[in-house]
Amino acid sequence: MKIYYLACVCLAGFYGCAEGEPLLSAITLGAGQACDGIDVYRLGVQKDSTLRMFPSDVGWLSLYCEASLSDWKHGGDEVYGGAFSPVFIYFFGDPADAVHPYIEAGIGAAYLSESDIGGRDFSTRFQFEDRAGVGVRMKTVDFNIRYMHYSNGSIEEPNDGMDIFMFTVGYRL
Repeated sequence: MKIYYLACVCLAGFYGCAEGEPLLSAITLGAGQACDGIDVYRLGVQKDSTLRMFPSDVGWLSLYCEASLSDWKHGGDEVYGGAFSPVFIYFFGDPADAVHPYIEAGIGAAYLSESDIGGRDFSTRFQFEDRAGVGVRMKTVDFNIRYMHYSNGSIEEPNDGMDIFMFTVGYRL
């Protein structure tokens, strides 16, 4: 039931259902590379949740949702992807602070234009998008380094998957 509630909060927030709330919270640009030389470029839009869970002297847990488009390149191969991910984010410090270091983790869904690139065979165009990252959020800027993993979860074999290290900069709206 709690997962259903979080998904509903995320989707409702993303579509700007809350009166007076902006539709988006941030626009992000990212660049990264898989260990076998696949370059990845990513454009995302985020919507923050108003949830503040487990507040303490150390920080608090929250949630945001991200929709993204990505471009994967390797030699003459090019794959486009779209993804949607709810992401848990733990902020350190006091909410009134100007700078908030954080850690994040999430699992979402992605759809790729092709099921192979650079010798990797994903078998399906549907992929799970897993992420873990660290960053710092300021009033209008967000810097993040994340590890991302794409895999079809062994829905179909072969399931080569792909690991990406990505640097992302976000502009807070």
